Amino acid sequence: MDLCADLDEDFVLAPGERRLVPTGIAIALPDGYEAQVRPRSGLALKHGIALVNSPGTIDPDYRGEIGVILINHGCESFVVRRGERIAQIVFAPFVRADLVEVAQLDETVRGEGGFGHTGR
Repeated sequence: MDLCADLDEDFVLAPGERRLVPTGIAIALPDGYEAQVRPRSGLALKHGIALVNSPGTIDPDYRGEIGVILINHGCESFVVRRGERIAQIVFAPFVRADLVEVAQLDETVRGEGGFGHTGR
């Protein structure tokens, strides 16, 4: 679903500037679920507006207002208006990892090949 700016007054986001934008909503997620805040592709393509931390994660125990950290990667100032759709939120289940310390990891074909190593 879309997240909208909940502002008393519109504001200008200058090129290179970032700002926390309130949405006016808070949520209570069930345990085992997270909310992921993601950028809107239209704002990115047309104006260079993105999210600083993307996706932003909202944990199930957070009860405060959702804020969206916008950044202007464009060349021109962008006016953020009250009620404007500024981000999207997606709800997803997650699994809590049960970490086990080991002396050595099992072997794979890829091994320790890092970035750009696809086995070709």
